Amino acid sequence: MNTKQLKQKYFKFFEQKKHALIKSSSLIPENDPSVLFTTAGMHPLVPFLMGEPHPLGKRLVNVQKCIRTGDIDVVGDPSHLTFFEMLGNWSLGDYFKDDMIRWSYEFLTDKKWLGLDKNRLAVTCFKGDKDAPKDDEASKVWLNLGIPDDRIAFLPKEDNWWGPAGETGPCGPDTEMFYWSANDVQPPKKFDPKDKRWFEIWNDVFLQYNKTKDGKYLPLKQKNVDTGMGVERTSAMLQGKSSVYEIESFKAIIKKIMDLSNITDPDESKTKSIRIIADHLRSSTFILGDDLGIKPSNLDQGYIIRRLIRRAIRHGKLLNINDNFCSKIASVIIDIYQDEYPELSRNKKFILEELDNEEQKFEKTLRSGLKVFESITLHHKEVIPGKDAFMLFASYGFPLEMSIELAKEKNIKVDQKGFEEEFAKHQELSRKSTEGKFKGGLGEHSDETIRLHTATHLLHAALRKVLGSNVSQKGSNITNERLRFDFTYEKKMTPEELKEVEDIVNKQIIRALDVSREEMSLDEARKKGALAFFQEKYGEKVSVYTVGDFSKEVCGGPHVKNTKELGHFQIKKEEAIAAGVRRIKAVLE
Repeated sequence: MNTKQLKQKYFKFFEQKKHALIKSSSLIPENDPSVLFTTAGMHPLVPFLMGEPHPLGKRLVNVQKCIRTGDIDVVGDPSHLTFFEMLGNWSLGDYFKDDMIRWSYEFLTDKKWLGLDKNRLAVTCFKGDKDAPKDDEASKVWLNLGIPDDRIAFLPKEDNWWGPAGETGPCGPDTEMFYWSANDVQPPKKFDPKDKRWFEIWNDVFLQYNKTKDGKYLPLKQKNVDTGMGVERTSAMLQGKSSVYEIESFKAIIKKIMDLSNITDPDESKTKSIRIIADHLRSSTFILGDDLGIKPSNLDQGYIIRRLIRRAIRHGKLLNINDNFCSKIASVIIDIYQDEYPELSRNKKFILEELDNEEQKFEKTLRSGLKVFESITLHHKEVIPGKDAFMLFASYGFPLEMSIELAKEKNIKVDQKGFEEEFAKHQELSRKSTEGKFKGGLGEHSDETIRLHTATHLLHAALRKVLGSNVSQKGSNITNERLRFDFTYEKKMTPEELKEVEDIVNKQIIRALDVSREEMSLDEARKKGALAFFQEKYGEKVSVYTVGDFSKEVCGGPHVKNTKELGHFQIKKEEAIAAGVRRIKAVLE
């Protein structure tokens, strides 16, 4: 069963269980993200998990494009990817543990669906702690379905707990399903989650708590189910493969890399480089292909794209690919996925041009790095210190393997242990920086965040009044301290224009306009004058938020009830972030 067939079966199964099919959201969260990228299907649905009514009802299903970079250093092993597709279904205050676990078992083992061998299944459940009790409810359902006691492992919060998306919000225990991947060895009677031959393929999350600002876990009024099944991992199991890189959707990508590198029988080291290139360029292609037009840069999502592309290029060098190759591989990726994700073909020219530009820039950086390397070897004729090796990696993109290879040619060694120590320090600093920078968002669901989210609607409408109706939203990011709003406009706003926008927004706040919500079709919304700029992401029904007689916009929410709750609006900064795209940062005081 290939990946397309798996997705269609999943949709059909849950549509029979009365779920509405919704579209994949953008990889770059369009409204109020708590993370740089959409890392799971739940992120776009947080308002609805907190009680906001979804236009399509209480049962939903979809496949979501996801990016996760936390495991980037192990990409290339049998199971880790930075870009992946996640199948998911949700209950918004409807069914709960018993139904979801039974349906999971049915979909996995029934011959009508996936028909997996139940003797190769194992599961984990939450073991309990001071915040929440052991999840005996989930384990009892599994036992009743015939999963042996030895195949159920109870794990702590770091393994079997999900959420919240921000510092506060919905969260709860999960139960994860694993499948024995080794075809030449019988699965052991007792399940050991640390054995890498057990592949995690599905995760049922039971959002039954709300984490408060003071760290308490209180029962949610609306208990939800949020699930995630990795398309690539599950496909690998269904196709009898021991690695996600062996499934059909990777074949053409890997073949193209091997053709470009003239490799027919790669060893373990070359295999890892091939897989890293395949993964990183697939991720970069999808990020660049998003309609928000994110480019490689030194900030935020742009920095991640740059890191992925340059890491792919470095591994290309290790395979002796010396010509520009990224856009050639991206063309293959676009061909594979464009039917399911039409934004890739729509943005093909942009994707290929940006990859070519970044590859040319990196070539110059690498040349500079070679000069620095030569300078280092003049001072260190026996061993290159770990700090210098790491500096070459961090500043000039030299992987450790490249430094070792170049040093070997001069009969010089590299202090690998010192490099690893510096690398570990860098990872820890990077982790702390990311945690600090991207807290907030609707996952936090604070009053401040909701107020600022509502203010973006007023800002958007005010910008269109001052600058013209060609202005349209390109993205937004909200913390509990400020809003950031990206919009289309060709030139820098004048101080007079900024003051006029501010005055218009504050006038609407003083007017104490009511904020109301309606459900309707997208066509109806447009006929009523509602703004809607992400049309491919909308379902049959949408939520339309109206602010008095001033603003009408398709949005997921949540919002305040009246503009008098907002306070005084002030623009702090206006700047360019890309050709034809401006950014405003503003606060409520």
